[in-house]
Amino acid sequence: MKATSVKLRNIELGSGRPKLAVPVTGKTEADILSQIEDVKAAKADVVEWRIDYFDGVQDADKLTATGQKIRAALGEMVLLTTFRTASEGGELPLSDDDYFKLCQTVVDGGYTDALDVERYHDEAAVRQAVKAAHAKNVVVIMSNHDFDKTPATTDIIRRLSDMVAVGADVAKVAVMPHSVEDVLTLLTATNQARQTLSQPLITMSMGDLGKVSRIAGEVFGSSLSFATVGAASAPGQISLDHLKGEIDDLKLS
Repeated sequence: MKATSVKLRNIELGSGRPKLAVPVTGKTEADILSQIEDVKAAKADVVEWRIDYFDGVQDADKLTATGQKIRAALGEMVLLTTFRTASEGGELPLSDDDYFKLCQTVVDGGYTDALDVERYHDEAAVRQAVKAAHAKNVVVIMSNHDFDKTPATTDIIRRLSDMVAVGADVAKVAVMPHSVEDVLTLLTATNQARQTLSQPLITMSMGDLGKVSRIAGEVFGSSLSFATVGAASAPGQISLDHLKGEIDDLKLS
């Protein structure tokens, strides 16, 4: 099935080479704005603001004020806002109620182009978060992270399909490999899922073993790769300078 691309400002996820996102993980507003200048200079496609690192994340007014400063600093660069819960590899434990309130605060702030929504919370709450985002023209990148293992091919495809079923614009799965076979499982699942789902996919196998999955997205069907400018926010991330060249070398003419 031909994937429908998703437009985010001046880029399209799901067409051409995988786009490149760089996470920003500053604890203070000053740190964040400084990191953003570095990411802009390095010419990423997307900034991912990891608000679980931000020391003002639970103060709605502070979060919104900082988000709006980020928006002004980014100009036309795309902003993805992500609160990664502790159970999925994030920095901060948060109750489900607080997590979804936070998603609403981000959407209401008017600064983000896309919102990460973790799939495996209460389904009604997930659907409501999607609805709230769409009401403000915010793209939903729905996610699931398994830091322990690589599930079977059918399970990865089911997770991606689950996300689409509850309204995801883009479906994202990250898994941890323990063998070369695990990396092949993730790549196989990605390739099979893109043949049945029309939404763009983002998939990766983490750690050093999985680095090939961060480079080969155009071949197998992953539309976005996460790179570093400075500190990594997940195991196996490659520096933006290197990843740009590697992805260009593997481009399909």
